[in-house]
Amino acid sequence: MKTDKPTTKIIAGAYRGKVLELPSLDVTRSSKSVLKESLFNVLQFDIIDKIFIESFAGSGSIGLEAISRGAKRAYFIELDKQSYQILLKNCKLVDIEKCQTIQGNTFVQTPLIIDFMRNSKDEIILYVDPPFDYREGMEEIYNKSFHMIENIEVDNIYMIIIEHVSSLEVPKVLGKFSLDKTRKFGKSSLSYYTYTKE
Repeated sequence: MKTDKPTTKIIAGAYRGKVLELPSLDVTRSSKSVLKESLFNVLQFDIIDKIFIESFAGSGSIGLEAISRGAKRAYFIELDKQSYQILLKNCKLVDIEKCQTIQGNTFVQTPLIIDFMRNSKDEIILYVDPPFDYREGMEEIYNKSFHMIENIEVDNIYMIIIEHVSSLEVPKVLGKFSLDKTRKFGKSSLSYYTYTKE
């Protein structure tokens, strides 16, 4: 009987090649490596010394890639117990000192973290990856995610990135943020939001 656990690797940076465990695929989708590569090609050196927040973190593979490439610190929010245990394991493998893990509701915890950092000089990159294809009753999750972003009032957000199903039409404007670009990768897409220029 095969019990091979799904895994992914850190693509580049200080921890390149580290193997991360993934939760079982019925609980979470792993962000495809081609999507992850594209994301960090867009961010490039902008990731260095930023605070990276990964909402709906799953295995934490995006935030841990950010740490590997020079992010100052990463916050991970994950509700599912099994996924959270794997997330903790992966953070210990990479750099637990730079990881802050929170088991809880993204829509409660993400605004709390952002508000907590309101007076910080650090700039924040927020990565929001709502689960979209593994259980019924998830239709509202995008609207809740958009609403959460619309309510962000702090000024030290560098960029917000939403990973979403490609068939979804994302809003052009979310509160203080405007859609800069969308990149498609089959069923998944990344949409990048930056501050609306006054």
